[in-house]
Formats: sequence, structure tokens, C-alpha cells
Amino acid sequence: MSASAVEAEPASEFLRILRERGYIHQTSDEAGIDALARAGQLNAYVGYDCTGPSLHVGHLLSIMMLHWLQETGAGKPIVLMGGGTTRVGDPSGKDESRQILSLEQIEANKGSIRGGFERLVRFGDAPGDAVMVDNADWLTKLNYIDFLRDVGRHFSVNRMLSMDSVKLRLERDQELSFLEFNYMCLQSYDFVELNRRFGCRLQMGGSDQWGNIVTGLDLGRRMGAPQLYALTCPLITTASGAKMGKTASGAVWLKAEMLSPYGYWQFWRNTEDADVGRFLRLFTLLPMDEIARLEALGGADINEAKKRLATEATCLMHGRDAAQAAAETARLTFEQGEVADDLPSVTVPMAEFEAGLGVLSAFTRSGLVSSNGEARRQIKGGGLKVNGDAVASDTAVLGPRDIVAGSVKLSLGRKKHVLLKPE
Repeated sequence: MSASAVEAEPASEFLRILRERGYIHQTSDEAGIDALARAGQLNAYVGYDCTGPSLHVGHLLSIMMLHWLQETGAGKPIVLMGGGTTRVGDPSGKDESRQILSLEQIEANKGSIRGGFERLVRFGDAPGDAVMVDNADWLTKLNYIDFLRDVGRHFSVNRMLSMDSVKLRLERDQELSFLEFNYMCLQSYDFVELNRRFGCRLQMGGSDQWGNIVTGLDLGRRMGAPQLYALTCPLITTASGAKMGKTASGAVWLKAEMLSPYGYWQFWRNTEDADVGRFLRLFTLLPMDEIARLEALGGADINEAKKRLATEATCLMHGRDAAQAAAETARLTFEQGEVADDLPSVTVPMAEFEAGLGVLSAFTRSGLVSSNGEARRQIKGGGLKVNGDAVASDTAVLGPRDIVAGSVKLSLGRKKHVLLKPE
């Protein structure tokens, strides 16, 4: 099956928005998807395994597609939690087996993740309201022999071996467990089961999921389901080629407890110039004419577009008040040189300041650097500052005299700041 190349303007608002904003990478049958969306019958799902307590920016594109599905009245969004498939592990894009989590960890992660959807997707009991379901509800009840006979017989091992998620691991001589090899069978069965339970006709996901999704289309056909459809979004990289949502300090989490609204705002503020227009289309709800105006800004004015991107993206995930507070914190910090109270902070016992807190220890504990070695390299380049003054020596210590207005401001470059607060 190959991607469709439909040139005509889609009849449904859903596909028009997805196309003009850049969400579509591949579709199995764009005309079929368009017809269901126009009729308001395009119930669609995206699956999310419960591998951590929060989703990250890399998941945001598919959540936005669920948002637009609901916003345009195209159908019911179905958020599938992988309480069952998380126990197996998806090999797609992985060089090694995923760590096996305990059932308690999976359940805790599942409960924690829900908040990442609630600002973008409306849950409820009305026909167009989203539902959140867990594939553990049916996968854990399967009888292995029955599954092999009724479902497994429809899978071709030859075809499974040709899938990128499998082939790339084998070509690199990296072990692929039988457990992982079964993942696409379970994901395919999820699609069939969601069709039975909710009339789901479309699975959406990242482009790395294309093979798994179209395998589900084939299984549905073999098991008597109505025509099922696939739609994938591109895997986003920045203009410089970096993977979207990855920073030197780790993933850009959607959960405020794992990354503060200010840190989230700052991530978007640091967008490369060439990505501003694309990210405004994908990660905000701004109208297209306003995006075109912001995208056309050049020179120093592009910074205004970046601030607007940061504020609108943060508003979507954390609310307007938190977004505006983050923008104000940035203004005070960068434009006026003040210390804003809601910068990221780390508490340190006052006794350590009184004894003399080594500057290397202070910066590693703040998370601005990952090691003493990195701190030393930054000091040599003039990259570390305490209360706005460059650190001159890696043997420097911080004491009570460095506490200004109740904290010590540590900075890495011009844009990354953390407050040390004595307790």
C-alpha cells in the first residue's frame, strides 16, 4: 500500500486544516478518509504506550490531530492507552529492547499521562466527545491458542520481516526478542477491536508507525471489518536536523511537574528562525493569516514571532495564565536583568552556603550542566554566571554573601537560569 497523492482540495474541514498546516505525511486512501470526515463519521484513534509518567513534545503532533478531528466535527477522538502493549514494547525506531516495567509502574504512568490530553481534547459522553480506553481491557483477556488460531493465522512472517521496525534491527545484528516481534500483531488487533467497540475507522500516528498501521488495515480486511484507514504525520526535526523535543538536558515533557511552564515556554522561545512558521502552524491554534504575518517577520523582529509561538504553545498545554507568567518571567530576566521568582529553582540547605558551596557542585545540582567536567569547560569559555557575573575559577565557592533577595541566580549562557534557594 502506498501513500495517496490526491491533488484536489479536500471536501472536509478536517483534512483541509491538516493539509494546510502540514500534519499529513502519508494516507492510505485520502478520498475515503475525506468522505467519512465530511459526514462526521471518522472515528479515529492514536495509541500511546505508558512508558513514563508524562508524554513529551514528540507526542504533541498526534494529539493536535485528535484536537482538530474533534474541533471540526469530523468524528470521535479515541485515545488508546497501551496498558497491554507497554508490557511488550514497540521495536519501531529502537536499537534495543525496551525496559520491562512492572504492572504497578504501568498503571501509575497511565494515570499520570491523562492530563497531557485534557487541554486539547474534550472528554465526555456526547457523540463527539473523546474517550480514553486501555488495550489491557482486551489484550490481557486473550487466550493464546485462540489468538494464534483466530488472529495469528492472518499474519505473514515474510511480510513482518520486511517491516522497517524489524528489518533494521536484524540488519544491524541487534537482538529482536519474540516478545517485540509480536508487537505489530497486538497493535493490529487493537485497530480491529476499536472498530468493533467504537466504530473506529482511522488510525493516526507518526510516520515511523506506517508499517504497523497498514498491517492493521490488512488484518481488518481479513477479519471482516469495514474498510479501515491510515494517516501519519511527519516525524519532526528542526531545521538543523535535530530531533524535535530533545534537548541537552533530556526530553521536553508536557507535564508541569516534570518541566515547568517557564521551561516549556523557553523551549519554544529557542526555536530556530527557519522553524518558526512551521511550528506556529503545527503547535498553535493561531489563524493562518496571523501565522503568515508572523512568519514574514525578518531580522530582529523574528524574536517577536518566537515569543508569540512560545506563549501560544504554552497556553495550549498549561493555560493562558501560566503562559503569560512565563513570558513575563522571561522579560524580567532577559530584558531587565531582574530575578523572577518563578524561574526554575533548587533548594539547598543554608548550612552548605555557610560552609562554602563549591561552584561546580552548585551548577551540577542545578541541572544546568551534567557533570563537573562540563562545568569546568563552560567556565573556561565564560559560559557560567552567578548573579550575572561570570565565574572566574572552578574553585570558587558560594556563601551567604551571594544570596540576593532570598536566592542565588545561576546562569548558563544568556537563556538558561536556575535559582538556588537556601532552606
